[in-house]
Amino acid sequence: MLLRITHTYRSSFSDLSRETWLLSLVMLVNRAGTMVVPFMSMYITQRMHRSIADAGLIITLFGAGAVLGSSVSGYFIDRISFRAVQIFSSITGGILFLLMGQINNFTLLCVMMVILAFVAEAFRPANAAAVSAYATPQNLTRSYSLNRLAMNLGWALGSSLGGILAAVNYQLLFWTEGLVYILVGILIVVLLPPAKPAAKVVKTAQPVTEAASPWKDKFLLRFLILVALYCTFFHLLFRLVPVYWKEELHIDERIIGMLLGLNGIIIALFEMVLVKYWEGRKSNMYYIISGVVATALGYLLLVMPGMHPMLMAVGAVLFITMGEMLALPFINTVIMSRANEHNRGKYAAAFALAFSVAQIVGPAGGALITETFGYTILWGMLVLLCVGCAVGFKAISR
Repeated sequence: MLLRITHTYRSSFSDLSRETWLLSLVMLVNRAGTMVVPFMSMYITQRMHRSIADAGLIITLFGAGAVLGSSVSGYFIDRISFRAVQIFSSITGGILFLLMGQINNFTLLCVMMVILAFVAEAFRPANAAAVSAYATPQNLTRSYSLNRLAMNLGWALGSSLGGILAAVNYQLLFWTEGLVYILVGILIVVLLPPAKPAAKVVKTAQPVTEAASPWKDKFLLRFLILVALYCTFFHLLFRLVPVYWKEELHIDERIIGMLLGLNGIIIALFEMVLVKYWEGRKSNMYYIISGVVATALGYLLLVMPGMHPMLMAVGAVLFITMGEMLALPFINTVIMSRANEHNRGKYAAAFALAFSVAQIVGPAGGALITETFGYTILWGMLVLLCVGCAVGFKAISR
């Protein structure tokens, strides 16, 4: 049995290019420093002593900046290179994080949040385009899964360390993330070659649509709307749920950091093996729909009466994490398999844009509902909306 498990893990990581592994290493370091945004809501409410609505506003502004950054990044990825965009985003973003930690005025903090997100979130589509460029059709989904494994392992480390640092001094979060971002830019300069190998190694997994732009792909537009809805629900695990744990369940910041880190640990341990097992057995859309349903079950646990707070929190993380493992790798595959080497940046940016829109709608809408009706109504609405989103994916899959 042990040999069989070992062989399964080994085969899951086989046939991936050297560049794919280096990109994953870069992503691991990048996400290990991700501390500011996950704890930003708590920073606003606990450190600056402002309302949950203000916390929702600051995260919404981060989403607005991310939308702008994602929108323009595709242009520069296709015309310059994904490598150059990642270097600029990392080093400049690191400097902005260091500056942001010195700001105490809420209005100025709001302005800085938009600028920071604009620069820092350009990294995501550039990295996705790089993964696609270095992958083959046969291992595209696993290449994204390896990248997500690194991202979530880094997230687990960063969230756990962030919880410890936040309990000591919130300012340490800004210093740590800023320095890590700069380190990521240096690693890309040193490890990744400047040449673009896409035309030599990449073939599209299925015929590319006639439209050069993803915005002329009718199926993809409907798909991206539903992806944005799913990401809206998913994002709240890292934006408002920690505030709920702190204010309503009275869970300490150190434990909250560990709970958020649990998400990354589970993905790091199991996603690659599960994706290897799932690939080809069912359609991509089947797994996406299953992931949305699992997310609904995670939020359902938050409204279950009489549950112990820690059991409720851990259960929610487990189900929402399972939903993430089912949905996001196959969402990436559906989108990027419709691109070629000439418009890969635009397709990666389209997905990043949908992801970023969710960062606007989720925190703003969630904070408004919470202020008006309370957390219980919010979690109940998320359950219903997740079910509706799953039905939408089912409808377009026909």
